[in-house]
Amino acid sequence: SSSLTEAKEFVKRLRRQTDLCNMVKTVRALLNNNSTVTVLRSGLHAIFNEKSLDVTKDLFQEKFRNPKKRQKNIQLKCLKNFISSLTSSTDIRDLLSCLSSDLQTFVIKPSKSKETFKEQASDFMLKWNLLLSNVGKILTINRTDSFG
Repeated sequence: SSSLTEAKEFVKRLRRQTDLCNMVKTVRALLNNNSTVTVLRSGLHAIFNEKSLDVTKDLFQEKFRNPKKRQKNIQLKCLKNFISSLTSSTDIRDLLSCLSSDLQTFVIKPSKSKETFKEQASDFMLKWNLLLSNVGKILTINRTDSFG
């Protein structure tokens, strides 16, 4: 039974790896298309300029003392850093390195203990997923050319 459990886990990991490899191939092809990247960047910038995410300028300031507000600020900073590093012919490794650096700066280093890290990491992932879902929804509804 332990071999069966290990085999199932191996299959899950292999599927995840295959999904990631397919996603990387797709993203690489898109990154090599200058017009696609330009349209995507303009759509993403428009989301912030139009305040479609209900983001005010105050969220980008460090004056908040409330950790929940600061946490939301972290996801927005990561997204803005990602957008700024998104250019045509950008290698996917550079984009992943940008995200990795932001995670190191905003989530891993500030953690004082293992429990704090787990809490901050799960909170970050939850809010990051919500933010990206909202961005995808806005691009799909309002900016179909950017979403392509």
